[in-house]
Amino acid sequence: MSSKENQRLDILATISGVMIALQARANGELSSRLDNGVQAALISFGSGLIIIAAIAIFSPSIKLGVKNLRGAVNRREIPRWTLFAGALGGTFVGIQTHVVPVIGVAIYSVASIAGQTAASLLVDRLGITGGGKKKITLRRTAAAIFTVFAVFVSVLDRIEAADLALFAVFLAGIAGAVVGVQRALNGQINEHSHQSFTTSLLNFFMGTSFLFIFLTLLVVFGDTELSPLPSGPWWMYTGGTIGVIYIAFTSTIVQHLGVLTFTLISVGGQLVGSLLIDLYSPTQGVQVSAYLVTGILMTYLGVVVGGVGNLPKLKLAKRR
Repeated sequence: MSSKENQRLDILATISGVMIALQARANGELSSRLDNGVQAALISFGSGLIIIAAIAIFSPSIKLGVKNLRGAVNRREIPRWTLFAGALGGTFVGIQTHVVPVIGVAIYSVASIAGQTAASLLVDRLGITGGGKKKITLRRTAAAIFTVFAVFVSVLDRIEAADLALFAVFLAGIAGAVVGVQRALNGQINEHSHQSFTTSLLNFFMGTSFLFIFLTLLVVFGDTELSPLPSGPWWMYTGGTIGVIYIAFTSTIVQHLGVLTFTLISVGGQLVGSLLIDLYSPTQGVQVSAYLVTGILMTYLGVVVGGVGNLPKLKLAKRR
């Protein structure tokens, strides 16, 4: 892979991180107005499924991807359980819905990203991304730890240790690990489908099915009530659309960059996106602080330390 192709992948990974922030803002607004996080997640996943299914009807490439994937499953080149990667996304949202009200978004983000980074090291070492095993060096491990610390610094002024619920923090870390594994499985699925939007279609189908079953159980056996669709800004319904593009991006990028590298770069994009959102479309009570700006700078330093900015490759290219 050329240095220019690597640069494009780095840029796409950064954009993916920004998309995480945009999707979180949209889904958060919808959840707040519905007062039902699981229902908001189902609406987001469901709208994404409708969009990708509509595209699939007119897309021969997506149909070809489904055929390729079915053939790979029949030839036992990919385990059937791998196809349920989308359900992990539903699990992530389910945990998020219950944990965030307890510990808040800031601490949740810290623990979740820590879980993602830890899981990324493991799945890269095992080679379940579909791109083969990737060596985990001391440099990469140190960069991952430094990036987690940078995220901690960026929310330092928002953390109130006296109100910390340790079990909830642990669950948030599990949620982050689930996302790391999901990305790896998406890479493996994409390797066999050869079509990123086919991977996206499968993810949204599985995620929507999981959330529908989960919400049904909550309504039947719990005290959850469904709410009518609220009126409000149009962008709060864009979470599904953003998710379609995001999953298509990540399923392709992870194969080449690896989960850890993708995580390091996308965290930087996520922080930049969050900064812009907090500046131009802030949620109630959120302010941009020096801690957040410092954390963003530290995160990108961690990306460089991890060697994911293609700096050595660019130097070699210049020498040639």
